[in-house]
Amino acid sequence: MSSPSPSAAETSAERYPFRDSALPLDKRVDDLLSRLSPAERLSMLHQYAPAVPRLGIGAFRTGAEALHGVSWLGEATAFPQAVGLGASWDEELVREVAEAVSTELRAFHHHRSPAIAPDRGPNSLQAWAPVLNLLRDPRWGRNEEGYSEDPVHTARLGEAFCRGLAGDDPAHLRAAPVLKHFLAYNNEDDRCTTSSGLRPRVLHEYDLAAFKPAIASGAATGVMAAYNLVNGRPCHVSPLLESELRRWAEPTGRELFVVSDAEAPSNLVDPEHYFDDHAEGHAAALKAGIDSFTDHGEDSETVIGRLREALERGLIDQADIDLAVRRQFELRFRMGEFDPDLDPYAQIGPEVVDSPEHRALARRAAAESTVLLKNTGLLPLTDPAQRIAVIGPHGDALFEDWYSGTLPYAVTVADGLRARLAPAGGELTVHEGIDRVLLRAASTGEPLNGTAFDLGDWGLGVLTLRAVDSGKFLSVKEDGSLVADQAVIKSWDVHETFRLVEAEAEDGAVLLQSVLTGRYAAAGTLAVTAEDAAGAERFTREVLRDGRAEAVAAAAGADLAVVVLGNHPLIHGRETLDRQGLALPPAQEELLRAVAAVRPETALVVMSSYPYAVDWADEHLPAVLWTSHGGQETGHALADVLFGDSDPAGRLPQTWYRGDDELPHPLDYDIIQAGWTYQYHRAAPRYPFGHGLSYTAFDYGELEVEPTALGQDGTVRAALTVTNTGTRPGTDVVQLYVRALDARYQAPRLRLADFRKVTLAPGRSRRLAFDLPVAEHLAHWDVATGTFTVDPGRYRLLAAASAEDIRTTAELTVEGPAPAPRTVLGRRTGAADFDAHTGIALVDATRVDGDAVTPAEPHASDAELLFSTVELTGAQQVSAEVALDGSEPAELEFAVDGKVLATLAVPPTGGRYAWTTVTAPLDGAPHGVHDLRVALRGPVRLAAFTVA
Repeated sequence: MSSPSPSAAETSAERYPFRDSALPLDKRVDDLLSRLSPAERLSMLHQYAPAVPRLGIGAFRTGAEALHGVSWLGEATAFPQAVGLGASWDEELVREVAEAVSTELRAFHHHRSPAIAPDRGPNSLQAWAPVLNLLRDPRWGRNEEGYSEDPVHTARLGEAFCRGLAGDDPAHLRAAPVLKHFLAYNNEDDRCTTSSGLRPRVLHEYDLAAFKPAIASGAATGVMAAYNLVNGRPCHVSPLLESELRRWAEPTGRELFVVSDAEAPSNLVDPEHYFDDHAEGHAAALKAGIDSFTDHGEDSETVIGRLREALERGLIDQADIDLAVRRQFELRFRMGEFDPDLDPYAQIGPEVVDSPEHRALARRAAAESTVLLKNTGLLPLTDPAQRIAVIGPHGDALFEDWYSGTLPYAVTVADGLRARLAPAGGELTVHEGIDRVLLRAASTGEPLNGTAFDLGDWGLGVLTLRAVDSGKFLSVKEDGSLVADQAVIKSWDVHETFRLVEAEAEDGAVLLQSVLTGRYAAAGTLAVTAEDAAGAERFTREVLRDGRAEAVAAAAGADLAVVVLGNHPLIHGRETLDRQGLALPPAQEELLRAVAAVRPETALVVMSSYPYAVDWADEHLPAVLWTSHGGQETGHALADVLFGDSDPAGRLPQTWYRGDDELPHPLDYDIIQAGWTYQYHRAAPRYPFGHGLSYTAFDYGELEVEPTALGQDGTVRAALTVTNTGTRPGTDVVQLYVRALDARYQAPRLRLADFRKVTLAPGRSRRLAFDLPVAEHLAHWDVATGTFTVDPGRYRLLAAASAEDIRTTAELTVEGPAPAPRTVLGRRTGAADFDAHTGIALVDATRVDGDAVTPAEPHASDAELLFSTVELTGAQQVSAEVALDGSEPAELEFAVDGKVLATLAVPPTGGRYAWTTVTAPLDGAPHGVHDLRVALRGPVRLAAFTVA
């Protein structure tokens, strides 16, 4: 659908140069922009940009969710979650999925009216996908949205998804991919006020590395800023938008269109309190590089009014507005809005949505993303005439996540196996393993809602109640009434979760409490309005069906049990809510153990958005698999894998830790010092990054490198032969890692450099060659020089089946001059450019740019920075740039080899951004190269120091 414009206006507009498709794009944008009044240009900065009828320009809206299918617009093909696509390790598959998604998005754009504000422009072709946030912490509530914990893997799949969305026409975009969420966004709890501390090495080697390839190659057209802060500064005013992202995009000749996340511009004032008022906050975001404000929903005037005030106050100027509008219109031209006759995608019809081709692709994607974690011979299944018991809350159900499309249909695991068994006369029984209960109100003696409920137990006391008479979930309405009317649980505020709280009197009575509101079902009315237990209705709980006992009986009578467990994507870990741990819900763990006790031939299928600690299952069961929430074809795909019609081709995109492994704090983003991911984590995982088994076996021949010695700007070729030594066709992912030997810095244990997915028939071999530019794959961020550098020395290349399954290695030597000691004499050294630290937090030096450090705890005694291999010859004094808000005493201490060289008292400066310089002589500074330590005492902020 297109926004209608008056025909007379259209006829007149045809004479304007911006309508001339023969002109260069920049000239067309210049002409269009010149014809907009200042007020019209300003109005374009909101998510809902208005039509300009006098120019024949239609209304435009930014943003359609398209992470693993078109979302929120109606039924559309649902592919595996992004983390599942990440498990495929298959760039071509990911590109095909994105192509299907963007083709369906085109159909919605042209043929479906928007569900929200249908008069404010057609469904957007700007796709807010993919998500390139790295899966550093598996407890992240939005883990399902990312591809991997590794930047190379994430970047490769992210770029492939972008190319699939965009299409291959040189002038027009099928859809415009927008990368989410910039930057270092990996926690949900208090996400709008927490700061991700990124030291320079982590920033450049890890977080930026995931975003750069898609932007530098031109595959991405835009970026969405993240809710969180980085080093104390909100991402929506980050200088990195210009200094990194747009710098990377410059060689492509295309502008990068940056959008805000929903309500994030307003967050700059409340709750972040970073600016005093909204005009100031919006102005800062615009000047930092935000081009479109997704704020206040369809209410454009509030946002535009704030920006108008900013313009009147001189906080922004017309050039700032014009630049953002220019970027928007460049994108709109590329999406074919002004040349519908030339747009190669304009004729896509509605029949592509959930087409047979897309259904087949969804099935293949779900199969190729399934990971076989353990197998001692139970799989693949060979007898379709056997009796199989499918057990667990996920056995006969599929769940949508917040960014799923609406499933056109659902093939559950039970459905898929039933279809596989039926032609051969096999038997299938299905048992959720959950209790059926009657909750009888003490005040009336009647059952709640007049029906029994199947009680889903999701852990931490959180339950769902599915009415037996309707099959729908009990839900709390705005007035507190309880109605079982929800077929699926999918809303921003989940109204369908409850707790059964034991009454104080020890008579077995329970109280029904809403998780969402915290209120109880009230005595007499049964509406969820009681503020405390005193006014709550008392219920007796009658168990009508013992779900676990029925499941155990079914397993005992079957030849095989397939237990399907996992999470509900809208309960516990989800957007706005992180997980508290890695354990399966206790009820699920107990069900699994009870089934396995009577049926040793039990395969566990974990269907989840994130890793679980499945230690007991790994130690006691013959087979364990993992799939993400795989979309509408999950059941067919899993049956294909279980019966060996498809080799389990998935490999883990993130580490599965052991249950007793104490993970770092969720807000510790320093992967180097905290020990996050396979790169730095020391404890043995349950299943490592890259792990996944096949039904066949692969042999890796000798890894050969050429040359074995080369310069810092050279390219090394690593080659090996992979052979399928088994009796079945199979798929393997050959992973090539690098390791610096004898590094002068804290190097990763391993770092992924490249990977290749291969499918081989039995007995067949393939020669694989990897070309690795040294400057790209062996470099680290040198904090002393502020650049990537390759140290001369020895490096090891490792060909592996996972980060812990190293098959063959080879060494090479990089030749070049030895790194010089760090120079501090006569040179400003940024405090954030440390080599290591203790008890330090990274903060903003100003609201505009620059980093500083401060003690993580103001009164801590262990806040210290380490600067390694510093040349101190001739050092006589040190000056430090400091700020101190308040009157508490504070000081800096510079020391070498345990000897204090200088102590600098820090005076109150009048604010955290009020900087001054303090100086002191260095008493007995030694000559030569030494490690310099800087201790911070009190709430001082240190931006830099200079030695003279």
